[in-house]
Amino acid sequence: MAFLTVSGEPGCRVEEIARVTAQRLQFEIVTESRLRELIAGEFGSEGIPEKAWAAVATSMLAHLAMEAPLVVCVPGAELLFRDIPGVLRTFVVAPEARRVGLLMLEHRLDRAGGKQLLRQLERQWKETRRLRFGRVNLPPSTYDLTFNAEQLDSEAIAELLDHAARFKGLLVEPKLNTGAEAQIQFQTRLQLAKFGISPPGKVALKRKAFANPSEEIFANLLDFYRIAWEYEPRSFPIQWDKDGRVLEAFTPDFYLPEFDLYVELTTMKQAHVTKKNRKVKLLRAMYPHINIQVFYQKDFRNLIFKYGLADRAVNV
Repeated sequence: MAFLTVSGEPGCRVEEIARVTAQRLQFEIVTESRLRELIAGEFGSEGIPEKAWAAVATSMLAHLAMEAPLVVCVPGAELLFRDIPGVLRTFVVAPEARRVGLLMLEHRLDRAGGKQLLRQLERQWKETRRLRFGRVNLPPSTYDLTFNAEQLDSEAIAELLDHAARFKGLLVEPKLNTGAEAQIQFQTRLQLAKFGISPPGKVALKRKAFANPSEEIFANLLDFYRIAWEYEPRSFPIQWDKDGRVLEAFTPDFYLPEFDLYVELTTMKQAHVTKKNRKVKLLRAMYPHINIQVFYQKDFRNLIFKYGLADRAVNV
């Protein structure tokens, strides 16, 4: 995966640097405005809460990275794909006087106007990072390279990035492979399911009074993968008294009609696991034609990949 991020202090013309770099490397560029349009197209004009931004951005960028290597100029992009080696993270700095001067030239402002604009951009920059990631300042180790734009112009920085990208091997395997993309998409969809977020017009979560949050998360995740589901649709008697009256019944959490599969979710508490395993064992013995599986929350992924559902995922 070839994924190069260019971020920097406000006023450093990072988008210009990113565009020149993308041209040199023949990578596709993703700016904040383009990513915003993609998110709006998938989730509606109202957008998404900032707390979900990282998951949505990761999902969008992973999908794009399957088609072409990327130069990403989006605030906070350096914090995405932390565990993937094919990423080069760069940061651009410059003294305040230099940044004010660049803003004066770009916007045809006097020095007072340039300083005022820089203060405004800095406030927006800090607020965006705070809302999306809960922090503003990042340690230097976050970045692979840091450039000082006081002496280096956009062309010079782009040339250095070109060499760095080639040295790091970003052009060897420039596209994200299908397996890695499927893993990333599952993890990001699970995060979005926890926020109760689904693309509008493509899925419709059935509003139910779920017994616990994990069930709602699971329902959201099923919606992301366009899997039809029913919540607690049937109870199975598993114990009777001598007169034939039902003493105990078992109601699985979900039924997936496409696979004729009942799903029972459970927690990590051993007492709950033991109780549910007993009920499932009785159900299987008394109703051998019923297909049922017990899942921990961590096993959601197994369901998606076992049934080959990753390929039908919504392209977010």
